[in-house]
Amino acid sequence: MELSLFRTLWGVQQEMCSYVDALRQAGFVGVEARVPLELEARRTFKQSLKELDMKYIAILFSGGDVIPNQAESPDQHLARLAEQLDFAAELEPKFVNVLPGNDRWTMTQQVDFFGRAHELAKEKGVFCSFETHRATSLYSPWVTLELIRQLPEVRYTADISHWVLVCERLLNDPVDDLSRFIERVHHIQARVGYPQGPQTPHPGAPEYKEALQFHQNVWQAIWQKHLDAGRTETTMTTEFGADGYLHHLPFTNVPVADLWALNEWMAVEERAHFERFIHQHHSLLSESVL
Repeated sequence: MELSLFRTLWGVQQEMCSYVDALRQAGFVGVEARVPLELEARRTFKQSLKELDMKYIAILFSGGDVIPNQAESPDQHLARLAEQLDFAAELEPKFVNVLPGNDRWTMTQQVDFFGRAHELAKEKGVFCSFETHRATSLYSPWVTLELIRQLPEVRYTADISHWVLVCERLLNDPVDDLSRFIERVHHIQARVGYPQGPQTPHPGAPEYKEALQFHQNVWQAIWQKHLDAGRTETTMTTEFGADGYLHHLPFTNVPVADLWALNEWMAVEERAHFERFIHQHHSLLSESVL
């Protein structure tokens, strides 16, 4: 099994041609980014991906943006999703990462929405992976686990940093059994959160060692499930971003770290982590044969 690393375009303003060499040098094979809603923008983006030989993971928001319109119903979310899945298909992504629903809906509404969204994706012939994210339906591990109980066929993008913040703790208590979720994760977003925030100032800082280890334990458990399932590729997007996630110094508004450097550090760290994981797996196989 190979690890394919993607780089988020969240917070990136430059044209892709200006940084594609740096992406490759850091080990990225592609990018994860929002689907452009304007036809000409989609055509331009698709041409850039083709010319630069970059793979693509599409991002859609059923609620229109990160924070969904609070007045919209599940039917309105589904209508938008139907339209934008067609937009995404034009770009020929590996798959579509969906930020789904609204955290204010009842459990009955959540189950109905996900059941219909999953069927819609199948009708469109587009694979959708639904991301765990605050403000959406998947803001909480406990809501997600209940959805899994009722809709076991749905697949997920794991961004565990959101759940760490929502629960205000690392989910490493013995009773925090996320195994049913881990079994259904299709894709990983690698950002390290901590109990009071969705993004550490730097994941390599010693004061966040425990948080990094927790996230890596979850990611490795997902890799193991992918390996057991016979997958030849597992995907991961480094997703350190701006918009209040990146810490700034008070009064000066100066960032405490560089976004590019944070995502590059995460890529290098997880490439090494994955290689250790695969080496350990091969060693255990060799021992079992002996």
